[in-house]
Amino acid sequence: MVQFLRNPITFNDFIQWKPDNHRYELHDGAIVEMPQPTGEHEDIVGFLAEQLTLEYVRLRLPYSIPKTALVKSVSSESAYSPDILLLNRPNLINEPFWKKESTVTLGSSIPLAIEVVSTNWRDDYYKKYGEYEEIGISEYWIVDYLALGARKLIGSPKRPTISVYFLIDGEYQVSQFRESDRIQSLAFPELNLSVEQIFNSVVS
Repeated sequence: MVQFLRNPITFNDFIQWKPDNHRYELHDGAIVEMPQPTGEHEDIVGFLAEQLTLEYVRLRLPYSIPKTALVKSVSSESAYSPDILLLNRPNLINEPFWKKESTVTLGSSIPLAIEVVSTNWRDDYYKKYGEYEEIGISEYWIVDYLALGARKLIGSPKRPTISVYFLIDGEYQVSQFRESDRIQSLAFPELNLSVEQIFNSVVS
């Protein structure tokens, strides 16, 4: 049985404590156990990881998608595990926590982060949004296939939506895509992928 540390804790404490083969995040010094994702959630994550890998291999870009790497906040004792984290491998030499903790802190190491929304949607739309922006992650997707986000975030009536945030002059600007829309990505300008294709990857 996993024993939780008394909160708040530091990132260093979290890394030393964090057990293998379990998914945890650190939110402002508090350990958060990530729930087992649904099959639909994993279908979408797997499909997107496959499509993005095919694209960066095709373009011969020096990227990779790790399995369990963390993104460390620059302003708080927080560390997140995105559903998909695209790494710019040549920049990992500049990452102080990469070699031993498989953790990145620099926006220049992260061309793209993706969160597939589940019941803790507020973390994706508020907490992670703000900290990914501050870290300087140039592109952030929120894949809300169940339309769980608030109406002020995805519109009314609520519809399944992919929100793509681009970092412009240090602040995120959002473009939203639905149904047959083709995803527009700065990281992958030639990506030919529609919202329908992504959501239809779910095994029925």
